[in-house]
Amino acid sequence: MSDGLSGDPVCSAPLNTNHMSHELSTIYNISEHYLEELYLLQVELLKLQKHISDKKKRLAIFFEGRDTAGKGRAIFRFTQFLNPQGYRVVAMGKPSDREAGQWYFQRYLSRMPNPGEIVLFDRSWYNRAVVEPVMNFCTPKQYKLFMGQVNHIEQFLIEDGIHMVKYWFSIDPEEQKKRIERRLSTELIRWKVSPVDLAAQEKWEDFTSYKTRMFETTSTSHSPWIVIKSPEREDARIQAMRYVLSLFDYPDKSSEINPPDSSRLFAWPESPER
Repeated sequence: MSDGLSGDPVCSAPLNTNHMSHELSTIYNISEHYLEELYLLQVELLKLQKHISDKKKRLAIFFEGRDTAGKGRAIFRFTQFLNPQGYRVVAMGKPSDREAGQWYFQRYLSRMPNPGEIVLFDRSWYNRAVVEPVMNFCTPKQYKLFMGQVNHIEQFLIEDGIHMVKYWFSIDPEEQKKRIERRLSTELIRWKVSPVDLAAQEKWEDFTSYKTRMFETTSTSHSPWIVIKSPEREDARIQAMRYVLSLFDYPDKSSEINPPDSSRLFAWPESPER
């Protein structure tokens, strides 16, 4: 790859397998089992980023899931070595008074990718499909309006040329409880625990009900929900990267990229999801 997003790509040099594990272990603090593939996928993401820049494509990736499911770290893995000039991470907080008076989709649409750009949404407008009704942050009328509009909005965006991926990172209640307790007991990451996190266990079935309704209504042929269900967090990130790379043809694409494991990543409703 070149230093910028334009110009001739630099050919990847052959890897010295004798030093591969040692070199990569200084970069990644993960099991050796994942080292080589993670390196390969992140190199391929750089190639994809350059292709998107060169061809002025637009890619929007939604990272959704229950609290502590691993959305933020998955975004970190995606962007770890990307050129910051060619991507944005959007993590939107509570709407301002002005935004609250606007059309619900307005502040999200203004942050959609520009030509040549990747945008990764750490939660998205689907807050209104699950979190907001469970926590009474929206009215039944607002929820119904959103559910009636969202498929049309996404179809319009896709018809206009935006590539859209919607991920749902799955987690079981026992693992979620462990992760919340770990955050509460660690001062450096205690800030990550929100009132929604604290209610997640108590309202587990409510979240499940709204999540299922969201899948049934908004997983369409043009914009399916991609469910990632893996017992290993690093594997879940790898499955997500494999999937995005599988959607594109780009110059110098490696033949060594594995397809996503269909037992761990699937388009809803091909397999049951908790």
